[in-house]
Amino acid sequence: MKKIFITGISTEVGKTLASAIITEALEADYWKPIQAGELNYSDTHKVKEMISNKSSKFYPNSYGLKTPISPHAAAEIDEITIDINKINAPDTENILVIEGAGGLLVPLNNSDTILDLIKAEYKVIIVSRHYLGSINHTLMTIKLLQEKGFKPAVIFSGNKSSTSEQIIQKMTGINVIGRINEETIIDKHIVKKYAELFKQNLLEL
Repeated sequence: MKKIFITGISTEVGKTLASAIITEALEADYWKPIQAGELNYSDTHKVKEMISNKSSKFYPNSYGLKTPISPHAAAEIDEITIDINKINAPDTENILVIEGAGGLLVPLNNSDTILDLIKAEYKVIIVSRHYLGSINHTLMTIKLLQEKGFKPAVIFSGNKSSTSEQIIQKMTGINVIGRINEETIIDKHIVKKYAELFKQNLLEL
């Protein structure tokens, strides 16, 4: 069954909200392989709280780390080493939304990064949020994925920047799923609204 990996151009760009929207739109299952910090109110808890459908299932993290820093450093504090061979997608017949941590090159140990968790058959969606330097970060993320043989799509989030979004599209030809505006309140109704807007584009991935 289709697996969709959600990555970002950096941290705090809206991956979890995008993951909730995609999970809701497709009534998919959700899995975050590595959670660093906020174990009592993790991204899995947040996504579960934001969706309305009753079909989605939520799978436990392969690694739940106590400190909200880069996974390799959080694992060191917990006196463990992240072994990517022990990070296996849950067995489900449903579509599976997989949320990464930070960007593609976030280190997991001395040799592996988030990128190494993305299997060849996965569909990849990049969440891009506008800030000074975000064009560069977005283009580098797209280029790296394309060099690895992926055909990523993008969701823009936050305040709109037409010039940034247009140049990214023109330079890469990337498929745009849609954009998530800067919302004052994030709840099930907002997630459902964007789920309905994005659903057709997501089904065509």
